[in-house]
Amino acid sequence: MTSPSSIPPESPSDPKGDRGKKPRRLRKPRAPLAPRRSIRDDAINLPNLLTMLRVVMIPVVLWLVYDGRPVMNFWAAWVYAAAAVTDALDGWLARKRGLVSVLGKFLDPLADKLLIMALLVVMTDMGRVPAWATIIIVARELSITSLRTIAVTEGVVIAASQGGKEKAALQMVAVLFLVLHHTYDLDYLVFTAHANLHVVGLALLYLSVFFAITSAGEYVKLFVEAVEAKEKRLDEQRKRREERHSNPPAARRSVPPPSE
Repeated sequence: MTSPSSIPPESPSDPKGDRGKKPRRLRKPRAPLAPRRSIRDDAINLPNLLTMLRVVMIPVVLWLVYDGRPVMNFWAAWVYAAAAVTDALDGWLARKRGLVSVLGKFLDPLADKLLIMALLVVMTDMGRVPAWATIIIVARELSITSLRTIAVTEGVVIAASQGGKEKAALQMVAVLFLVLHHTYDLDYLVFTAHANLHVVGLALLYLSVFFAITSAGEYVKLFVEAVEAKEKRLDEQRKRREERHSNPPAARRSVPPPSE
């Protein structure tokens, strides 16, 4: 009687041995990881320098606006517009050159909020903006920033909603018109129109208040849904672990060697 050990194993080229086996896929070699940049390196790259320049522009805009004269408000509008341009430019450069950093993710929205909120507070003191609108906008920004911070600690990332983006765009344009403030004559050759930019700015600001409230509700809803989904996922994982512990797999039986 022939023992099983005397039977030669199937060769790799045997079609019967290869039957039912999937061919192995060759994996591409992984690209080497880029060296991790330090906070100091991130602070001196061009996108973050533009963001810090925007922060430096804030006291300049405030000084020009607080002067109150039309010519100074005109120059304040130019500085404010330059700050808005750097807001778009630094994000584009960071994505184009692969310079997206943790410091930039922190500084960019902070610079935008500081610029808008500082101008609203100053123009409220000057009587250009009603206090209730400034209070709602500032309270909304602080609340949503705190909510997103809590979400990060819970391992949940809340992306910017469409209403939040519309609110930010309306606020940027509204503040620009409120900085100009005065009535300007627009000459169209055939006729001359009087544009009261203060009224236009207030209308846009009130519209942004509406979007600020509705987008805040969207963020709260997204936060609640994300946290509930996380808790449900953790509960399912906990139940699977308990089932494995309560029903351990049967011990494998030792198979005796075949007799000759």
